[in-house]
Amino acid sequence: MKKILISILLGLVFLLSNCNAGNPGKASSNTTITTGNVIVLTNEVFKQKIFNYEVNKEWKFEGKLPVIIDFYADWCGPCRQLSPRVEEIAKKYAGKIIVYKVNTDKEQMLSQNLGIQSLPTLLFIPVKGKPQATMGALPKETLEKAVQEVLLVK
Repeated sequence: MKKILISILLGLVFLLSNCNAGNPGKASSNTTITTGNVIVLTNEVFKQKIFNYEVNKEWKFEGKLPVIIDFYADWCGPCRQLSPRVEEIAKKYAGKIIVYKVNTDKEQMLSQNLGIQSLPTLLFIPVKGKPQATMGALPKETLEKAVQEVLLVK
């Protein structure tokens, strides 16, 4: 499975992408975690609940549960195909993982700072260890396997 996942070294998280991005969208006030649902993630909430890249140079996960972040855009066909699968994963693993989604058009600063250049991109963040990413509309079975092997490993 690890060969299926395209690993992103944490260094990419710290490097600013050189892609042209406009002003970032306004941060949402939706910071409440509801297990079983996919939660909209903003740059500000990312820095509070996942990793504050402005303060820390070394990876330091701020969460208590493993996380999946779905980077998508409304205009992206493969993103629309992946969305129901991600929602199923959120429901199935409610209370075990947290699933976020980031609209890259609205959260350009976050997407740029994490080096997101291809959509859809899923970022798997275990409680211990470094984040790993995959790109493309993965089948449900591959998502399940990634959750088991990357996020729920003890």
